[in-house]
Amino acid sequence: MNSPRRQVTRQKLYEAAVTLIAEQGFSATTVDEIAERAGVAKGTVYYNFASKNELFEQLLRHGVGLLTDSLREAAAEVAERGGTKVDGIDAMIRAGLSFIARYPSFTQLYVAELWRTNRAWQDTLLVVRKQAIAVVEQALRDAVEAGELSDEIDIPLTAAALFGMVLVAALDWLSFQPERSIDDVHAALSRLLQGRVAGRANA
Repeated sequence: MNSPRRQVTRQKLYEAAVTLIAEQGFSATTVDEIAERAGVAKGTVYYNFASKNELFEQLLRHGVGLLTDSLREAAAEVAERGGTKVDGIDAMIRAGLSFIARYPSFTQLYVAELWRTNRAWQDTLLVVRKQAIAVVEQALRDAVEAGELSDEIDIPLTAAALFGMVLVAALDWLSFQPERSIDDVHAALSRLLQGRVAGRANA
């Protein structure tokens, strides 16, 4: 049972772990360091997670779950206002940028781990990636059914491309072009969506 207090403790551990692992790598990060950074006793870590590996797996699920929820909520808000399906996808791009700006360390960690093949949590990583991309796939499918997008588009590949575009563009923005505003970055990606995916002239 996850009580509110335990949820708060887990959140502290997630934040401590993701920051430390992003700074020095998974192998170099110890449970002692995670506990110290979170401001809790070492035993508290093991009370909540059986091991450092389990903590990291749950961290991946938690982080990608937050991202997935934010994408769904963004599209739903547009739908409630009577916006188009493509506008909903555009709102997802904005939500993705906002999430990454808020959780840059998690995003860096997630992207780095995607390309590793020898981790115990590889299956978990593939599952959470599929869950996040499935939200984008459904939005694209809805747009095709509404006649806003061509039925010739490759939905799985386009969803993965949009997801990857936001991840990479956001990390590039935060690392190398931090002087740019989120509005500026979103506008640039929006033009790609409207012009390339939706095929709108002069978008």
